[in-house]
Amino acid sequence: MAVLLFHTMCYKQSDPENPNNDRLVLSKKLPFMDVSSGWMEQSLGAACGMAYTGKYFDKASYRVFCLLGESEASEGSVWEALAFASHYSLDNLVAIFDVNRLRQSNALPVEQCTTIYQQRCEAFGWNTYVVDGHDVEALCQAFWQAARVREKPTAVVAKTFRGRGIPNVESAENWYSKPMPHERADAIIKLIESQIETNRELVPKPPVEDSPQIDVMDIKLTIPPAYRVGDKVATRRAYGLALAKLGHANKRVIVLDSDTRNSTFSEMFQKEHPERFIECFIAEQNLVSVALGCAAHGRTIAFASTFAAFLSRAFDQIRMGAISHSNINLAGSHCGVSVGDDGPSQMALEDLAMFRAIPNCTIFYPSDAVSTEHAVYLAARAEGMCFIRTSRPDTAVIYSPEERFEIGQAKVIRQSINDKVTVIGAGVTLHEALAAAAELAQEDIPIRVIDLFTIKPLDAATVISSAIVTGGHVITVEDHYQEGGIGEAVCAAVAMEPDILVHQLAVSGVPRSGQPSELLDLFGISARHIVETVRRIIANQEC
Repeated sequence: MAVLLFHTMCYKQSDPENPNNDRLVLSKKLPFMDVSSGWMEQSLGAACGMAYTGKYFDKASYRVFCLLGESEASEGSVWEALAFASHYSLDNLVAIFDVNRLRQSNALPVEQCTTIYQQRCEAFGWNTYVVDGHDVEALCQAFWQAARVREKPTAVVAKTFRGRGIPNVESAENWYSKPMPHERADAIIKLIESQIETNRELVPKPPVEDSPQIDVMDIKLTIPPAYRVGDKVATRRAYGLALAKLGHANKRVIVLDSDTRNSTFSEMFQKEHPERFIECFIAEQNLVSVALGCAAHGRTIAFASTFAAFLSRAFDQIRMGAISHSNINLAGSHCGVSVGDDGPSQMALEDLAMFRAIPNCTIFYPSDAVSTEHAVYLAARAEGMCFIRTSRPDTAVIYSPEERFEIGQAKVIRQSINDKVTVIGAGVTLHEALAAAAELAQEDIPIRVIDLFTIKPLDAATVISSAIVTGGHVITVEDHYQEGGIGEAVCAAVAMEPDILVHQLAVSGVPRSGQPSELLDLFGISARHIVETVRRIIANQEC
């Protein structure tokens, strides 16, 4: 750390947010650190994102250094990041492996075999040096050499001893995260001070000021969505078209994907802006970490896309991104049983619950192409993390291109003064609700239909006012498990309101392959089930 901060790195101490500063990533949160990586292992992926941004987007001189412990090298996400950095020739990235033999509970299986780490890093295509981590001169030399390597990232494998120079503590087990007893601290501090060989003030070198000036908030939706009411467009396709359009509105919009670009339709962005598309392959944990790194310092507007079900693999990275107050946008396609023939492994039925648990996370669930385009635009401008949930089936456009959307504002898209029940849907279930409303209208049973648009924040005022008008009867219908989904969000919103009863229609049990319409009906969230539930409510009222 001393060699990095006071000899190797170039930065302004008085301006930690300066975009020209070298970056340092480790598993702590300080003013100088851009990303909290928590229980380690996530730091290298974030560093990859910073290095990629520096080399390919900013085209700047700043370098990225990442300090890892050898314990975290057991995590697969570290090796995802190693593969990513090598593939993209991130020669502005240096990873330092602190090989000190010990983990939290006891010694590591390979202990201090630096050769193993060297061979592993070299096998992943990294330029690698093995050094004594307590030898200042050797470290200075290794970092100097790393700065001269081209087209390869560098790994510095540093052999160290935890608690170096402290009697009865050096390389001893069971000292992890433990403070030194007061009665020993003074003597140890004096011992360390006696080894200091210079009183010269150490000042870091200033950075090269060649990062471009950017404005990630300069985004305007100047052209309305190019859809007509009644057009059949899948929201996942509308997402891809919206990204491509947004890429023209701001040159700092970037898109990452995990080998699903032809399914998430992020390939539409790639075709129009290939230099700003990052293929992260099937490595969803690293996908999110790289996106976090790309968005650090406010250098990009990052959208990361994959199947919504696969984002569950990266929940820890998502959680730590929220702790870091990161502005990244995650898009999950293929949600719910409406995925159809691909089967339950591809069906996201837990994703709303996952993202609802993330603090300061905005959840968009658009129901047609127009609202999807607005969701992408609003996410790009929003503070904090955003999740956009898109669906596989083609669905009708229900909004005109001139319709306006806001975060936390639902749409009442069908209503009358005589409405008997409020039905709340989103995505494909909104269209089921509209079909149910049309059928019930023939029986002279008018119902109110609400499109939530954002699940979080939820428009509680619109839900409550509509529920009161319809006699306190609310039906929620969602292509998601009941636990943590739309129904529970609505229940929480109306919990303190008297005389409001929420009937929840959601997917129960483990689904199977089938046609989307068949599965919607089989698992109780089709128009037929909405109609039957409304009829039961009306019958109970009459009794």
